[in-house]
Amino acid sequence: WTMRLAERPSAELWLFVISFVESSIFLVPAEVLFLPMAIANPNKVWRYGLIASAGSILGGVAGWMIGYFAFEAVARPVLEFYGKMDAFESLKGAVSIELVLLLLITSGAAHLPPLKVVTILSGVLQVNLLLFFVAAVVARGGKFMLLSWLFAKYGTPIRDFIEKRLNLLAGLAAGILVLAYVAYSYFKH
Repeated sequence: WTMRLAERPSAELWLFVISFVESSIFLVPAEVLFLPMAIANPNKVWRYGLIASAGSILGGVAGWMIGYFAFEAVARPVLEFYGKMDAFESLKGAVSIELVLLLLITSGAAHLPPLKVVTILSGVLQVNLLLFFVAAVVARGGKFMLLSWLFAKYGTPIRDFIEKRLNLLAGLAAGILVLAYVAYSYFKH
């Protein structure tokens, strides 16, 4: 399905839409469309990276707004539909603003925890919107620009590496960030 979608003239619009909704309400990651598009048109990979980044960052802001302005009416039903309400409540009760920003970066890079949970949580906890936006740019923009750079530098052969190992590497990087935060919190007190 994504390979066929990647070949359509409307693929860039779909990449933006999927990137946008993934950050606030949808479970399918934007990479499932980004990767086939990059393979099909490697000369447009930077453009695709910017489109996916913009969609994902703006979708994250939409998730923040859902949490901030419409939690009961919109966010709760979405989280319950995906079975993420328990994860949301656990995070809500156990986090500080610093941890939410760390979770935004780890979820933006490695989908741990799901990005939509963190964007909505950020709004509910009233994380400063500018700070949230900067963290989203670093996390999501950084991820799509890294993918674009890998495709631009190594071409199609990098696809197998990305498909098999990128989530593992992103998960390891997220784990290191979490450990650094834990160490910082421990030594701070």
